[in-house]
Amino acid sequence: MTAFAQQQDRGSIATWALATAQLVSWGAIYYAFSLFVVPMEHALGWSRTSTNAALSVGLLVSGLAAYPVGTWIDHGHGRAVMVVGSLLASAMLVMWSQANSLAMLFVAWVGLGISMAATLYDPVFAVITRNYPGSFRTKITLITLVAGFASTAFIPLTQLLINLLGWRHALLALAAINLCVCLPIHALAIRGNDARHAAAVDKGAVKAVNAASTRRALRSPVFWALAVCFTAYYVTFAALTFHLVPLMAERHVQQSTILLTMALIGPAQVLARVLWFAFGRNVSPKIVGLVITTAFPVSVVILLIAGASPVLLIVFALIYGGANGMMTILRGTIVQDVMWVEGFGAINGLLSTPSNIAKGVAPISAAMIWTIGQSYFPVEWAVLLVSLVSLAAFGVAMACARRTNISVNPVTERAG
Repeated sequence: MTAFAQQQDRGSIATWALATAQLVSWGAIYYAFSLFVVPMEHALGWSRTSTNAALSVGLLVSGLAAYPVGTWIDHGHGRAVMVVGSLLASAMLVMWSQANSLAMLFVAWVGLGISMAATLYDPVFAVITRNYPGSFRTKITLITLVAGFASTAFIPLTQLLINLLGWRHALLALAAINLCVCLPIHALAIRGNDARHAAAVDKGAVKAVNAASTRRALRSPVFWALAVCFTAYYVTFAALTFHLVPLMAERHVQQSTILLTMALIGPAQVLARVLWFAFGRNVSPKIVGLVITTAFPVSVVILLIAGASPVLLIVFALIYGGANGMMTILRGTIVQDVMWVEGFGAINGLLSTPSNIAKGVAPISAAMIWTIGQSYFPVEWAVLLVSLVSLAAFGVAMACARRTNISVNPVTERAG
């Protein structure tokens, strides 16, 4: 076997391993939260607002930590970042399991916010882009495809653990799963010579190049248009996702239809990623991006007119879930396609900061809009208008990329 073939084989194994770690990280840290709310309320008497506020704080901290985490990865410390993130995640799950006060819960979620910034999609996308500049699109698509099953696998698993062990011991079990799976994968699958290579090249030079790349991004209209696009998208997605069940209940949708609608969103995400993996890798990311950013407002329009119709709600769920499934891949690849790979971790972190903050405040903002008229109708219109901002911003980003002639990355082309 040639050295190139061996490198390709190691890269494939590492990608599958990192995809598995993403599935566990998302499942144990993010998707499990909603299942612990009611047991904690019953055991400790906390209000739902208080427990969900802890999640919001975690998301805000994750957003604020995204830029420094991305910078450290750019400087060659990807393995250390993700190993420490895995350790911190397990430690904070253990702390959460022992929480007897809201203060302790909030401290645990501050730590979990930092761990999310160090272990979920953004850091692994940065590591993959840094280590595999010629094949990052395929590898990122594969990772999101596998991780798309996180909710499918961990929601029933977590509920089973809670039923069998109680919520405190269930959190300890999730901490053990995360530690046993994610820690060794991040330690072994990410190139161990990453930091040594950066040192050999000259740490000062690497930092200077990455800092210059970040400054260049902040002067680029493409960056700012993408920032608006992704922030607007994620604020609408988070707002609608967390309020979709009460929205349908307000319309007197049958319980079976509500459950079916919610159940279809996850598989639609995975199906969309499968289709992209099979057929869309050679399609221009600009075209795919326009399809995604158009599909989301289309889904909102369908929701607006659906009423209690099961057929229209199913169509909504398929388009809504499919758009989000592909958006994750687009978010991980568009910067490299229309900008550059140098300093990608820091640039990606800068883009993630407002998006993650938006995820934290969106559900509360939607609730405030609802209280104005005790109706979700103005919430839906607000979501539609902001989703159209996302679509317009993506169009502006692509137009600016063509005008400034930075839509082709020579590093990626040579590597590919």
